[in-house]
Amino acid sequence: MADIFDVIADGTRRDILRLLLDRSSAGEHGTSVSHIVHELGASQPTVSKHLKVLRDAHLVSVREEGQHRYYSLSAAPLDEVDDWLVPFLDDGADAPAVPSSLPEPAAHAAEVVGRAAASAKHALENALRKLPGR
Repeated sequence: MADIFDVIADGTRRDILRLLLDRSSAGEHGTSVSHIVHELGASQPTVSKHLKVLRDAHLVSVREEGQHRYYSLSAAPLDEVDDWLVPFLDDGADAPAVPSSLPEPAAHAAEVVGRAAASAKHALENALRKLPGR
């Protein structure tokens, strides 16, 4: 399997992932290749090539209905990126370190919650920066 960072380094693949995320957030249960082609303004062979790379990296899943294929985001592999990136986003001032005296399950849960909070904070800050007038 390709390194996840190599996979998401390509702008077209990031555009496909963003489109699938947006469609999933809107309640869609899969996006057709033709819709992706139309939205991105890319050729069908180009989109298919990128979808294959994303499939191989387990970032998308595919559902076949007749001759049509519907792609959905599978974000779990992005946890590796999140694990690498969050320490750069966390300034350390917001939350104290997890005491080492916690039992292992509690320490793990605290770490997961902390990462999720840092990730959500980063997403919110990015969204606020994109608002008009900012």
